[in-house]
Amino acid sequence: MPDNIKFNIDNKEILAKPGQTILQAAMDQDIYIPYLCYYPKMKPQGSCRACMVEVTANGRTMTVASCTTPPMPDSEVVTNNEEIGKLRKDVIELLMAEHPHGCLTCHRIELCGPQDICQRHVSVTDRCTVCPKNERCELKDTVRSVELDLRTPLNYHRRNLPIHSDDPFYDRDYNLCIVCSRCVRVCDEIRFVNALTLTSRSGVSLVGTSNGSSLLESGCEFCGTCVDVCPTGALTERSYKWEKSNKDIKTICTNCPVGCSMIGEVNKLEKIIRFKGDLAGVPNEGQTCMRGKFGYDYPNHVNRLKKSYIRDKGILKKVEKEDLYKILSNTLSNYEPNEIGIITSPRGSNEDQYIISKFAKSVLKTTNLDSGLNIRNTLLSVMEDRFGIAGSTNNISSLENSKTFLVVNGNPTEEQNVLAVPLKKSIRNGSDLVVIDSRQTELTRLATLWLNPKPGTEILLVSAISRVIIDESLENQDFIINNVNGIEDYKRNIWKYDVSQISELSNIPEEDIRSAARILTQNDSLSILLGNDNLDDKDAYNLSNEVINLLLLTGFDENEGGLYPLYTGANTLGARNMGIIPNVDNFSINNISEKINNGDIKVLLIFADGIPTTKGPLYDSISDLSKLEFLFVSSPFDNSFTKVANVVSASTTYDEENATITNLERRVQSLNAARNPKFDQISTTNLLLGISENMGFSELSKYSKLDIFGDLVKNVPIYSLLTKDQVDNYGVKLPIDPSIKEAFPIFSKNIKMSLQNTHHNSSNTQNKDNMLFVPGRILASPENTYEIKKDKNNMNWVDNLNTISIHTSDAKNYNLNSGDNVTLFDDKNDEIVTGIISTDSDYRGIIRYTTLFGELATKMQKISDTDWAPEMDSLNYRQIKSIKINEKIIHAAD
Repeated sequence: MPDNIKFNIDNKEILAKPGQTILQAAMDQDIYIPYLCYYPKMKPQGSCRACMVEVTANGRTMTVASCTTPPMPDSEVVTNNEEIGKLRKDVIELLMAEHPHGCLTCHRIELCGPQDICQRHVSVTDRCTVCPKNERCELKDTVRSVELDLRTPLNYHRRNLPIHSDDPFYDRDYNLCIVCSRCVRVCDEIRFVNALTLTSRSGVSLVGTSNGSSLLESGCEFCGTCVDVCPTGALTERSYKWEKSNKDIKTICTNCPVGCSMIGEVNKLEKIIRFKGDLAGVPNEGQTCMRGKFGYDYPNHVNRLKKSYIRDKGILKKVEKEDLYKILSNTLSNYEPNEIGIITSPRGSNEDQYIISKFAKSVLKTTNLDSGLNIRNTLLSVMEDRFGIAGSTNNISSLENSKTFLVVNGNPTEEQNVLAVPLKKSIRNGSDLVVIDSRQTELTRLATLWLNPKPGTEILLVSAISRVIIDESLENQDFIINNVNGIEDYKRNIWKYDVSQISELSNIPEEDIRSAARILTQNDSLSILLGNDNLDDKDAYNLSNEVINLLLLTGFDENEGGLYPLYTGANTLGARNMGIIPNVDNFSINNISEKINNGDIKVLLIFADGIPTTKGPLYDSISDLSKLEFLFVSSPFDNSFTKVANVVSASTTYDEENATITNLERRVQSLNAARNPKFDQISTTNLLLGISENMGFSELSKYSKLDIFGDLVKNVPIYSLLTKDQVDNYGVKLPIDPSIKEAFPIFSKNIKMSLQNTHHNSSNTQNKDNMLFVPGRILASPENTYEIKKDKNNMNWVDNLNTISIHTSDAKNYNLNSGDNVTLFDDKNDEIVTGIISTDSDYRGIIRYTTLFGELATKMQKISDTDWAPEMDSLNYRQIKSIKINEKIIHAAD
């Protein structure tokens, strides 16, 4: 590894890391050099020239842009002298011609209000005091640092461009743009989306959308990264646009398992008013997604529950905390342990999950536990069985180093968005991607090879790829010899999979199956992103095992490659670590209706923060929840669950908790509170400790948050030796105890191949009279089969003209013709979609329909005044019951 470079900045000796520029080395030492076009994590561009410095090396003095120039050994760097100061002023004066600067160069700016009469005749629209980024504007800081004269030689001529406030979540005012191109470059270099681009207007460079005039059609992910990097008020969040931040807190996003490190800006009312990615955060390196950037605000909503209440003969009555504890303790004491079930919050901290597990097993004596978004329990269970751990086998950031990727039955660009960022970067740099999925997603458009199998044949397809690897001797012999047992038995078992027969069943050409095997084995750093979307438990079990077998054939190491489970729920993994693991036969979120109707479960406790209230297995059980003898719900809002509950507790939210979360890569990180609960909201821990005390379990009731953390470190093996200091410093990856680490098969090199007798009997197999709706969603459509229209609030929306693709024989069976305008209904008689028929589907029994991500963003924007993040639509298959043409409903012909 190259040595650090020693040089001087302003007579201070500096050590620069290999590959660093002068500016980066200076920033590491808190030495200020003005800059505008540079931004951490992006390629240096050197276009603004605000960072010019004087460098003396080998007897030669030169003026260079510090953001693009690496330091030379023993060189002398001067960041400011008379010559540099004049040059920097000239550069900034040129930039001032692109931005309102009457206030920026005025010494009275600190004394001036937005309604004061300006003696310099600066128009109201050009004043800093009416800019949404006033006091958090990088341009303002830069101008102040160079001390421009009151009058500048170049005048600013307002562009009179329209302010774009008609797309979801953020506003674009290009009158304030200095064309630093940060937003364009971050969208290209970091996000790999290219939704923004440099355009031209009357010969002047401007920033605009890369396709059309709306972000909805340009392929925007609405991740908000462009807003975070903008040095002016050109791009701003619409919510709390004019609010001033009083302090920043470091915390974690609780909307998905990636566990992004975030900076929360807090105002004087102790509300988090803005969320932005933390550049020092290990899982995300400053990146966010639509849910993380804009879905943080629900704790501030006016509809937050302020007090707990009970339902007494249909009448809602407020109840004090102590009375609530007594009611719950008295009720729970009247039931047998096996009659009580608990569903924990997917956002619940490790401490909350631990105390729930302890309360359930020590106080209630029940093992009926599950986490609210543990819908991919089988995937995590198989990983625990095969590897000993359920999280990813490598860091999220190490995806960037992989040379080959396989994505199976998952949609990470939407559901675990930031996880896909290093993957896309690696693909941009030339890596190969194979996708196995029947749905069209953004990753299928980036794939080297998209295997689009008939739904239900994914398991056989993976087995066929493994068969080709064995047939052509493509397996990683060294890895298998050193890490895998049972390979000979596995080889004998794999012969039963006939590649040509599976090709016919899956409708994937045999040559594509063989190509996939060759691509996946061409190097030793295969990373697999595995989901279980649209599979039942049996198929999920078989697919997970077959994919792990495939991974073991190709090999991986501790720094590159491995398996990344695509599950849901911010702390689903932490909940499992604390013992919140369902017994699938006895109790889980997937069989609650059955257990209630059988009389097995009579009491249910739901900790509902983060559980979807309009979709998912728990929502599907709403009608059965009302049959319970007693239902308790802890929730920040009234919702579909509280409407049928006997007792409701007003819960705290992430911004009122000091606790820990375990993310997808097994990294334990800190949640930090912005405030204390404002009203009578009760945290999960305080609630259970209060109930325990009333039930006579004084040992449990003495816990404090710190006691819980220490107790779980002592009693949960994988958390052994974990300290608070480690967690607070951007987290630590588990396990850290060497003796514990060696107990896991993946670390002890004792992994067994799993031999599965897989048969083609999937629940998704279709017959003539069953039609399956297979949705897809992409960022942009090159075919431009949509129109952007305005709603009554002048907001853009996508009028999707995409066709509904159906196989010719199915169209004949339903008496349909190309061009028919139809509406599809599912097996619950709910409307799925309306569109135009096209008889170009590739499979019988399958109807396809692909939409734009912008349609989803618009839908989320409309419900953004509540907790919308858990309600984002997933790409789930649906059984089609009927198809309506105009006013007539057509059922399948006999």
